[in-house]
Amino acid sequence: MSRKSRVIRERLSGNEAVAEAIRQVNPDVMPAFPITPSTEIPQMVSSFAANGEIDTEFIPVESEHSAMSAAIGAEAAGARTMTATSSAGLALMWEELLLAASNRLPLVLTLVNRTLSGPININCDHSDGMGARDTGWIQIYAENNQEAYDNYIQAYPIAEHPDVHLPVMICQDGFITSHAVENIELLEDEAVREFVGTYEPEEYLLNPGKPVSVGPYSVSAYAMEAKKAQEDAMEKAGEVILKVASDFAEMSGRSYGFFEEYRTEDADYIMLIMGSAAGTAKEAVDELREEGRKVGVLKLRVFRPFPEKEIAEALRNCRAAAVMDRCESYNGNSGPLGSEVLAGLYRNRVHIETVSYVYGLAGRDFTTDHVREVFDQLRALTEEGARIPQHQYIGLREAAQPECSVSEAGMQPGGSQAEEEARI
Repeated sequence: MSRKSRVIRERLSGNEAVAEAIRQVNPDVMPAFPITPSTEIPQMVSSFAANGEIDTEFIPVESEHSAMSAAIGAEAAGARTMTATSSAGLALMWEELLLAASNRLPLVLTLVNRTLSGPININCDHSDGMGARDTGWIQIYAENNQEAYDNYIQAYPIAEHPDVHLPVMICQDGFITSHAVENIELLEDEAVREFVGTYEPEEYLLNPGKPVSVGPYSVSAYAMEAKKAQEDAMEKAGEVILKVASDFAEMSGRSYGFFEEYRTEDADYIMLIMGSAAGTAKEAVDELREEGRKVGVLKLRVFRPFPEKEIAEALRNCRAAAVMDRCESYNGNSGPLGSEVLAGLYRNRVHIETVSYVYGLAGRDFTTDHVREVFDQLRALTEEGARIPQHQYIGLREAAQPECSVSEAGMQPGGSQAEEEARI
């Protein structure tokens, strides 16, 4: 068990916080290609290496596809490896993401979330991470700079656990956390290195006298079993994530789980949300609680493996839930989080009202007023029998009325669906 670490107080951006965590972990190899807004991370790590502060082998490559290819090669050779990217960079890695997971390589990628083109935009949403949700990677999201730092330190003990051996994506919101400076509590270098430990792979390419094959062609008689083994590892990863979080809490005093429940104990209405916007939602909840409203926030931290049963139990006793997606799935019903949450509620026989919302695409503002209006809709749905559109966009410029407003005409029984949708 790691010792309790002394607290070191600093002011850092999210990118600086992750770079500091990388310096403390001191991975063996980092191939990387710059892309906004994650560029600062490889820039700072390469400076650490050049200055002799770490002995990480930094590999400048010609593209993100090459970065992940080099990361796969280094990890397969037995080196603790990581990289960083955003948006189109992650998309260019697409083929290699699947190879890293199927080869059961426990490398770490720090993803600074940015919208995928097009139209071209460099601001935050979750379309890059959500686009990679089915590649076999563990995905952990941060609300703020502190969580981005803490999540990275926990990544390797999760990925390298013998029951897991899967790659991990540590996600934070581009510009909102990556470039904003916040107070942060760092851990001592030695405490971090003791917590993370030394990587000692059982099988690797450069192990003399024990040749192994990595990434061979898999014939039909074996490929399906390999996929099932990946799924089994992803399920086991849930237990490991919680165990690593428990160990981390002993060292740091900061507790983590699959999600955070904020003022949900007696909440009639709960907003389920990921990333930096959870802070906005919490602020609005505090204001509404002062007005006597029973509302709360469930902030999802771990998206893969998806904690379906735990989410269902957390929402079981509320009257209605808003499921917030910072990504569109183009299925006509909801974003990806909405689809998975609703399916999980159904499978676990939790019968509550839900509404799916899409917000903050390409950096669109998400405010406490928006949160209030969402909770107003949930109240109107359950207490007044209002007909609420089940797949809504928050904050569209062309809205004639305040976004998500519950108007007398449109949100009362008898208002037409067209009238309701025109007011969103």
